[in-house]
Amino acid sequence: MKTLKWLVSIVVLLLMVAAGYLITQVFPIISGYGAKQLCSCVMLGKRTPESVIEKELGQSPLSLGTYSMNFEDSTATASVFGLATKKAIYRKGLGCSLISEISEKEFRSQSYKLPEKPHIDADTINWPSGNRLKDTVFPEIDYTHLTETVEKAFENPQGLRNTRAIVVVYKNQLVLEKYAEGFDKHSPQIGWSMTKSITNTLIGILVKQGKLDIQDKAPIKEWQNDNRNTITLDNLLKASSGLEWEEVYDRPSYATRMLFTKKDMGTFAASAPLIHHPGDTFLYSSGTTNILSRIIRETVGKENYYHFPYTHLFHKIGMVNIVMETDAGGTFVGSSYSFATARDWARFGLLYLNGGVWENERILPEDWVNYTVQPAKGAPKGEYGAQFWLNAGEQGNPQNRTYPDVPANAYWAAGFEGQNVYILPSQDLVVVKLSLSQKGNKMDDNLFLSELLKSFSE
Repeated sequence: MKTLKWLVSIVVLLLMVAAGYLITQVFPIISGYGAKQLCSCVMLGKRTPESVIEKELGQSPLSLGTYSMNFEDSTATASVFGLATKKAIYRKGLGCSLISEISEKEFRSQSYKLPEKPHIDADTINWPSGNRLKDTVFPEIDYTHLTETVEKAFENPQGLRNTRAIVVVYKNQLVLEKYAEGFDKHSPQIGWSMTKSITNTLIGILVKQGKLDIQDKAPIKEWQNDNRNTITLDNLLKASSGLEWEEVYDRPSYATRMLFTKKDMGTFAASAPLIHHPGDTFLYSSGTTNILSRIIRETVGKENYYHFPYTHLFHKIGMVNIVMETDAGGTFVGSSYSFATARDWARFGLLYLNGGVWENERILPEDWVNYTVQPAKGAPKGEYGAQFWLNAGEQGNPQNRTYPDVPANAYWAAGFEGQNVYILPSQDLVVVKLSLSQKGNKMDDNLFLSELLKSFSE
């Protein structure tokens, strides 16, 4: 009997520990993710709450949550079995922020100055700065094969691939676009980690302005008197800072704690200890990108911070529909949170395809694109540059590439649910693909791109 009681006590204790872990560690991730997604997809993506709850939040374990949208105060709320309640608040021009480590009153009292959106009719301005397309027909394009390839990309096995938009741009001209039901050229969609490539671009602009140097030590005051004081901006851009990090989302980790429980994400990421010599080890990290975002804010200064990405980048290249979102402390979440139309994402790709120049104006330093596509030291397949993914292949074995049937000089911005801006310099192509791929049911992008390339003869 004593043995049975002892066993029962152990089981009860284990159950209590497991319940505590779920309530304090797992449930806040589910509710934080759900509140943020619901708020952003409704307020920025212009979708119905019902659609977002069904599509974005309908798969396990997110389906454990209860989600609601309040249009009166522009908030989304989520909980799991009535526990771990989280709230996201929408602010015009800044999108939705998850309320963490701050009161709602303090958050709503924050002041910010946003630039005015250009007063233009994009439909009267020629592509790519506007939306008026030319009736250009390229004799080297097999339009039938191109259309068939894109159509096939919208097939939806198990209902989990969910391709929502594809835009193909050739020689600066938009030659094909297709959208899923409920989406069109005016639909802003989340880029997730494609936002990292935007952060790279903003750093490049500050380099061009002479305000940053990538070889300088990162200006993080908490690092000045410890072993992190040799980390450079280049190390951060190449995801080779040496800082400890876990970029996983199916359990509590540095990444999930940062995104769903922290007010100042860049400051949290900067608190990570050094575990490798800076520059030696590649470790994909949303944390280092948010450290860069913090550096951008401190470099630009409070007065012009919220103007900066719009006046120096987005509005210059016709990305008039994009919104970058902030954390609760007011810093752009440079790792993950931006919404833009598929055409706007294509414009972003064109900026890189054209070497950082937009309609005769140089936006980026002359060597910035070349710097961006140099593989990070330690990236095993030469697969990562400066906040862009590369198809370079590992040194000594160029065939060992992410996409073996796609040219080695291809590179791309990527988001975790199947968002991509592919830049293929040797083919003069930009290909945008936006989707909601769930449970690993992503499209075979090597097959998609290689088939698409067959549409273009030499």
